[in-house]
Amino acid sequence: MIRVLVSWAGFSWARALGCLVAAGALVVAPVTPVAAAPPPAYVKYYAVTAGPRGTAEDLTGLATRFLADPDRADEIYRLNEGRRQPDGRTLTAVGQRLAAGWVLVLPWDAVGDGVRYGLLPAGAPNGSPARSTAGASTCVVAASAGTGSDWADAALSPSRAWPRSRGAGTLVAVVDSGVDGGLPALAGRVAPGADLTTGKARADTDCLGTGTAMASVIAADTGTGPGRPVVGVAPGARILPVRIVSATADPEPARTALGIEVAVSAGARVIALGGYAKLTDPAVARAVRSAVAHDVVVVAPAATADGTATQAQDGLLRVGGVGPDLRPVAAYPAGGVDVTAPGLDVPTLGVGATGTRPRSGTEYAVAYVAGTVALVRAALPGSDAAQVASRIKATADPGGRASPSPENGWGMIDPMAAVGPDPAGSAAPAPGGAGGPHPLALTGLGLLLLAAVGALAWRARRFVRQTPDPAAPARPGATPEPAPLP
Repeated sequence: MIRVLVSWAGFSWARALGCLVAAGALVVAPVTPVAAAPPPAYVKYYAVTAGPRGTAEDLTGLATRFLADPDRADEIYRLNEGRRQPDGRTLTAVGQRLAAGWVLVLPWDAVGDGVRYGLLPAGAPNGSPARSTAGASTCVVAASAGTGSDWADAALSPSRAWPRSRGAGTLVAVVDSGVDGGLPALAGRVAPGADLTTGKARADTDCLGTGTAMASVIAADTGTGPGRPVVGVAPGARILPVRIVSATADPEPARTALGIEVAVSAGARVIALGGYAKLTDPAVARAVRSAVAHDVVVVAPAATADGTATQAQDGLLRVGGVGPDLRPVAAYPAGGVDVTAPGLDVPTLGVGATGTRPRSGTEYAVAYVAGTVALVRAALPGSDAAQVASRIKATADPGGRASPSPENGWGMIDPMAAVGPDPAGSAAPAPGGAGGPHPLALTGLGLLLLAAVGALAWRARRFVRQTPDPAAPARPGATPEPAPLP
């Protein structure tokens, strides 16, 4: 049985996860432990002082003070294990007494007197941990490999939509490899999430980098003006990372399906599926239908594996990636694409504040569409998932066609048109799949998983409470709900 820890404010659920799917049992196998990556340039940290009456501080005390949970002492330990301190010594055990003057990197959500954010002070441990990685897979953070082209920003110009909506208050789940919550461009907007690969409760770190890259396309806030390395489509949106893969091997489809269910339970309004998701798998398809039934827009890569198009349905957007010449970046089956978005030479952010790197793949086109969905959900809160997905298709640029093409569907998404008034005379997308949505049922999940998911939902919903986007219309009554597109 896999163990899961979901804890908050001093309360911890037992580390347990029991999954029974259909007639059989599903066991999510743990993966090899991953060594902590070097912290990003800007981090939260604490300079250790002498305790009351000269007593020494310890990690449990710091976790209680700054994280409201003594059980998270091991998180602080993993961030600092073996890292040489100013006095030349190192942290080697969770229960070790801390020396005054040591500087400890803290998790991104640490708060309290003494917590600082920024560059580590001069002389503080800032290099790679002096630790043995024998028998463990090391998380290697790649340096920047260029910035990529700015053609995607020029093609979509999402900033034109920002006076109307920045996606504020919209929780977007990224079901992939996790998300680096320490990136300054995402600071304060990445929830702890859920790691389904190891049984640990958090997914706000990332070794592969694909989930972080997707999140940066969805919601990075890198300022305004020319020369921005990455333009997040919805810089006011929040990110919920759900890790289904932490190594190069593809995850089991059942884990992807479970990731979708966890995202729905946590209150996500949009789900962005990475390149590991396979809509052709029955378990994943059922989870997608269940999510849509619960008013969640699911954005997924168009199938490419066997040349068979997945079935269209309301509330689901099947995305194809294209390059500057609008040619597909992969061999998508005819009729398998609803809309397209940039998927070639896309500028993204790397993990560990390593800079910008260009990436190509359908998952980055998914990220552009998910960001646009977040804009629409914030601008038109009265629209349901099917209406939002229909609007994205109806406002896409068909490239001179009056009806969807077999290769590119309804064409390139247009964020500004999507959040604006209904386009006059726009062609209406065809209805979705014939089958009606099935009720969400976490059938077969053990009681402990239900408890864990409930705790995650509580944390995520508390996390996203904030002032509404001032650019978005007041609700209710200030702006009438748009008429459903045919």
